[in-house]
Amino acid sequence: MKKPLLSLLIANYNNGKFFQDCYESLLRQTEQHWEAIILDDCSTDNSLEIIKEIIGDDSRFKVFENEKNQGVGYTKRRLVELATSEICGFLDPDDALVGNAIEKMNSAHSKHPEAGLIYSNFVICDENLNPRSTYKCSLVKNDDINFYNFGGKISHFATFKKSVYQKTSGINPFFRRAVDQDLYLKLYDAAPVHYIDEDLYLYRIHTGGVSTFGNGEKAFYWHTLAVLHAAERRGNNIEAVFSENYVRKNLYDREKADWERKLDLLKKSRWLKLGNRLGFVKFYDRL
Repeated sequence: MKKPLLSLLIANYNNGKFFQDCYESLLRQTEQHWEAIILDDCSTDNSLEIIKEIIGDDSRFKVFENEKNQGVGYTKRRLVELATSEICGFLDPDDALVGNAIEKMNSAHSKHPEAGLIYSNFVICDENLNPRSTYKCSLVKNDDINFYNFGGKISHFATFKKSVYQKTSGINPFFRRAVDQDLYLKLYDAAPVHYIDEDLYLYRIHTGGVSTFGNGEKAFYWHTLAVLHAAERRGNNIEAVFSENYVRKNLYDREKADWERKLDLLKKSRWLKLGNRLGFVKFYDRL
């Protein structure tokens, strides 16, 4: 049997109730030669049972479990290790793919064999996966030692070549947040990146994904750590990077304000109206 063209990597923790949409989006793909690897990080609800019931005997889905709760860094690192395809991409169990996402990514990787990372735009959706607005990523210059993905220029749907990933130190298993950002910067340093200016990913905002501003600050800490690690790898002056991008430019305040503006586009979403009154905001992983 031939290897699947693309491995979809799904790290689950208590998101089984949203998995049906994720599952159905894969069944609707115009390219069906894929595998979906699901790794459950010791969910405390019945997510694992729900997921197994949904996928049934579809052999393209492979389900694994961590022996104990390890966190997102460890879980995503193990998912890459379990992947059998050369092309890999992370998909959250509460999100979904646009119908031609896999076909588009496979085609782009074929046309750009030099690219280690290929990414697209994503659609911000409400809790029922109804589209509300589009988050446009942007074309970035390759080989820029001062590129740190501020402003989320690289984001979902991002796929990468496993052979390029293996040239890096891989996902840091100790990262608790901003895992994707750390990975993007490592892949950026290892090979050229390529941008597809199309909406290929549906990103759901829901109450289960809500975090307080305090947790947003924690995410900001981990993103900062990813940036400083990248600066160190590149031989850049870490103090200068921190001073220029975090102190002098007050980047944190600008990043938070930017996300408040984007989330404001979702005012029609019922839970967000409530969330605003309660002071909750979901910060995307790009922080």
